[in-house]
Amino acid sequence: MLRPLFALAGLIACASSAAAQDRRPSHCIALAQNTPGMAYVQKAAWADPVEEDAVRITYVDHSVYVIQTAGGLAVATDYNGYLGPEDFVPDVATMNHAHSSHWTPNPDPRIPHVLKGWGDAEGPADHHLDLGEMLVRNVPTDIRQGFGGTEEDGNSIFIFEVAGLCIGHLGHLHHEPNAEQYAALGRLDVVMAPVDGGMTVDIATMQRIVSRLRSSIVLPMHWFSGYSLEQFLEGMAGEFAIDRRIGSSLTVSLRDLPSRPTIVVLQPVVLSGFD
Repeated sequence: MLRPLFALAGLIACASSAAAQDRRPSHCIALAQNTPGMAYVQKAAWADPVEEDAVRITYVDHSVYVIQTAGGLAVATDYNGYLGPEDFVPDVATMNHAHSSHWTPNPDPRIPHVLKGWGDAEGPADHHLDLGEMLVRNVPTDIRQGFGGTEEDGNSIFIFEVAGLCIGHLGHLHHEPNAEQYAALGRLDVVMAPVDGGMTVDIATMQRIVSRLRSSIVLPMHWFSGYSLEQFLEGMAGEFAIDRRIGSSLTVSLRDLPSRPTIVVLQPVVLSGFD
């Protein structure tokens, strides 16, 4: 069950000095149409400073991304306890528990905010974490269990509103969002979408979800072989531009979103001092 979209819940935190900036308002809920832009993205290593009013997104592994801001905030999505040999501590770690590769029972104790995407006896996960420069919120979804069962609210789609952008991570999504959940997501400029074709949703369902979201940038994740990725890309090629990269990071800003929705294929690389 989805709680009211704008309900505030427990994790409203004091920002660190690096994060104590005003957040540029996003159009996540306000707009239904794409924001036109120009050719975008710049090549950037994960350890470089982030440009003002921009966000760097680095594909680390599986469904783990690191999102970094100009003010120094960092988020690790579907955090499983390992980002690489570099001693890098994010400000926020989001987790989902459909599989152990998407969460850890022992997150690094230095991480200030660990957000579990699944519910408990008190109800669904309900996060509204305001860090000044970034707002992190979630939309719960269900997951499958063995023998045909369902765990209600076992996954969360996490949304990160920062630099005027709305960035969504679908997590270990097991079903197409319903109308209420789509409305709660709002307009996603960037979406990380699992394209494994079976462990989450099938390829046709994910193609339908991505088509409906119509995000300016789609980042495929959770692909274990080229086969499912190529299936996904082939089905979307008429509707989205395809941009294949050899690197793991991109930097994007609201002013530079592509005029045509684009699927950007990044290569997963764990964080190290050699990037």
